[in-house]
Amino acid sequence: MESISMMGSPKNLNETFLPNVANGIKDASKVTIGIIGSGDFAKSLTIRLIRCGYHVVVGSRNPKHAADFFPHVVDVTHHEDAVTKTNIIFVAIHREHYISLWDLKHLLAGKILIDVSNNTRVDQYPDSNAEYLASLFPDSLIVKGFNVISAWSLQLGPKDASRQVYICSNNVQARHQVIELARQLSFIPIDLGALSSSREIENLPLRLFTLWKGPVVIAISLATFFFIYSFVRDVIHPYMRNQQSDFYKIPIEIVNKTLPIVAITLLSLVYLSGLIAAAYQLYYGTKYRRFPPWLDNWLQCRKQLGLLSFFFAAVHVLYSLCLPMRRSERYLFLNMAYQQVHANVENSWNEEEVWRIEMYISFGIMSLGLLSLLAVTSIPSVNSALNWREFSFIQSTLGYIALLISTFHVLIYGWKRAFEEEYYRFYTPPNFVLALVLPSVVILGKIVLLLPCVSRKLRRIRRGWEKSHVIEEVSGSVPHLSPERITVM
Repeated sequence: MESISMMGSPKNLNETFLPNVANGIKDASKVTIGIIGSGDFAKSLTIRLIRCGYHVVVGSRNPKHAADFFPHVVDVTHHEDAVTKTNIIFVAIHREHYISLWDLKHLLAGKILIDVSNNTRVDQYPDSNAEYLASLFPDSLIVKGFNVISAWSLQLGPKDASRQVYICSNNVQARHQVIELARQLSFIPIDLGALSSSREIENLPLRLFTLWKGPVVIAISLATFFFIYSFVRDVIHPYMRNQQSDFYKIPIEIVNKTLPIVAITLLSLVYLSGLIAAAYQLYYGTKYRRFPPWLDNWLQCRKQLGLLSFFFAAVHVLYSLCLPMRRSERYLFLNMAYQQVHANVENSWNEEEVWRIEMYISFGIMSLGLLSLLAVTSIPSVNSALNWREFSFIQSTLGYIALLISTFHVLIYGWKRAFEEEYYRFYTPPNFVLALVLPSVVILGKIVLLLPCVSRKLRRIRRGWEKSHVIEEVSGSVPHLSPERITVM
């Protein structure tokens, strides 16, 4: 059975991955599938079923008009005629049109009705569409499924995350048949049990970047803060002190100073959550105690934080490449050349500055390369090609190396300026000093966890050792299993 990524699965639902059942669909060419409705989804589903060898009959209110939009091998007829030719029927109409099938209630008895409908907003009705359909046709076998895939993916064929299809029904046999049908269509079925799960399934397509909201807010907040911080220091301060107008720096230079700070801060947040989780387990001496909700949400958003870090780093590189193209940079270069000639300086070579810039650029290129590798391996198709050890090595080991190299990149950029008074404008530290705070904390925390005495205890805890067991054995008390201890994260 194919491995299934649970990154996008709904929460608080029991998921079961079922093998092929004995009463499943074995020969697609001998099975007729019915579809009620003639919209875009019905057309795409029909094409997909035909490609997989099924015979399709479509029920429409106006079959003569609808037949022009379907392949000629499809039997397009009235609703009543369509439901009599098959036992598995896709209900591809909106909730408000369910009542139009009421006159066919006696013909739909005992048949499998697959509800593929969605709503326009989360929890739009007191009950789900599938539950409403079940209340209208209690003698039919209602199955919820195929609503999380689009008509576009049906036509082109399922790929990556779009292969997952969530299915639920109160009838086990009907649910198994629809699961096997999904496999025949090259989807990965995920069994969510009873029809009560249909409400959560219908809300899935309506969620807009659920795990991205927090990281995006954090990134925007950091970018806004550091932009204002740089603006005050590099534009307002020269203007107030020397009446020097540097407002031309706002579009590129100030933005370019903001981007790398946000990038390295977001990358630090990715690994800071893991350090806090390790400290939490060390403090309580067990891995079975649940993390606080804020830490649990933080751990789930690490992928999004890392991708945003890569985005800011990549944009920083583009801005840096454009710096020499500015007209202001050309004027400054000409002024420096004139001043050198005027001062009769034949050679302005500075060995220290040459080495600093060479190392600064080299570390920046290496850190961007490692960030690119981390971003690529987070793609589902690449991720599925790696085993857990390979994925952990790239995301954890190489991730910390990327953070370390990025920290060196910032350190070399700052060089001696961190100790020069003129760079503390308005008595505030330079940008690169602030950028080093969080990465330094993360690196020092990782070094502490790598100490033999700490790493040995952490490995024991993650293998199931608990501090409470040792205390109970020493005190001689009878072990008592608390709910927290038997809860598996």
